[in-house]
Amino acid sequence: MPVDFATYIYKLNDSLAAENGPELAYLLRPTSPHGKDLVKEFRNPTRAVLNKYKGSMVSPWDEIAIQYVLACTHIAKKRPGDAFQEHTTLVSLFYKFFVENRGWTLPALFSILRDLRDLAHDADLYATYNNQKSGCMEEAARIIMKAFTNCMTDRTSPTDQSRKWGVYYVAGLIMKSYFKVKRISLSKNILRALQANSDIPPLSAFPRSHQVTYRYYIGMISFLNENYANAEQELTLAFYHCHINAHANQQRTLAYLIPLRMLKGHLPSEDLLKRFPVLQDLFSPFISAIRKGDIAAFDRALESRERRLLELNLWLTLEKARDVCMRGLFRRVWVATDKSSRIPISLFHSSLRVSGVNASLEESECFVANMIHKGFMRGYISHEKQMVVLAAAEKVPFPRLADRPNPFSLI
Repeated sequence: MPVDFATYIYKLNDSLAAENGPELAYLLRPTSPHGKDLVKEFRNPTRAVLNKYKGSMVSPWDEIAIQYVLACTHIAKKRPGDAFQEHTTLVSLFYKFFVENRGWTLPALFSILRDLRDLAHDADLYATYNNQKSGCMEEAARIIMKAFTNCMTDRTSPTDQSRKWGVYYVAGLIMKSYFKVKRISLSKNILRALQANSDIPPLSAFPRSHQVTYRYYIGMISFLNENYANAEQELTLAFYHCHINAHANQQRTLAYLIPLRMLKGHLPSEDLLKRFPVLQDLFSPFISAIRKGDIAAFDRALESRERRLLELNLWLTLEKARDVCMRGLFRRVWVATDKSSRIPISLFHSSLRVSGVNASLEESECFVANMIHKGFMRGYISHEKQMVVLAAAEKVPFPRLADRPNPFSLI
């Protein structure tokens, strides 16, 4: 049955009296069926018309109900900017209630903040399409930051009913907003606050979805700062704890985890890539080139996918994986010489030329020296005799990439 405004008020009262967080979240969600019913009831409501309902229930819920109708109306009329502004007011009113209550209100908080971020995204997209300026996502991040503070500062509620159980979900929303507007450095404020507050339960105690989102963004921040060891650790945990049906989230995580693993010589299996055709198309040429030691093919893949890689902030990381490809080529030279411990530099030079690298003999010597310096090869160069002296076979002249001490340090 259609829900009129009087019924909506009644349901809000019931959920508040019962401290029913999920029901309250449902009632405040613009996409819920009753939202359309209220839009139809008022047709084209104005604030002046709706103000007569002030006092119909305890403050601030009378005003929140009015804001909900206004936001739903703007959404129905496809006015995302106005919808965002009305929903912003709704969130601010909700904060007044939230800070005086316990953790049962968290489902409603999560819901309205998620809607705030989505409406900000729609508003910015609409403004961009119409050649207008809009900073809704940045404004949304500032508003959501207040919720983070409100969750962090709950020192009176019992542990099991504390608002602190919302900190990691809210932190994930804020970082998602910062990434969207390319203000990633602002995430440091959140990380400092979390590290400084010893009263927060350990991350492992939070819902798995909160853990995955938080670890993903921590991994991404580490990745962009070229702290590859920490990035691999966090993204690995995010991937393996991700829900099995969250295909898009798994793909988003693997897009950065695969290149990190490639730098350590761990190439993804065909079975894994088949589950993610987009990643298969992006990474397969690089993986094939590394397996064959084909530097020319690796360079062609870098060139043909340059735009996509730059958009994903992956170009530099994959360019560094070129060393892994070159290591594979030089290992083939070693195998071709029956794993000799003494190989003329001219053979490495020839292999580079065959692989499409137009390098002089001197440049080839530099490439070999670089491989030795980075730990891809064990040995030394006799410049006088133009000979590469490798470690004996039993001492593994080409160690596994993952076995190198600090494998990311010299990348």
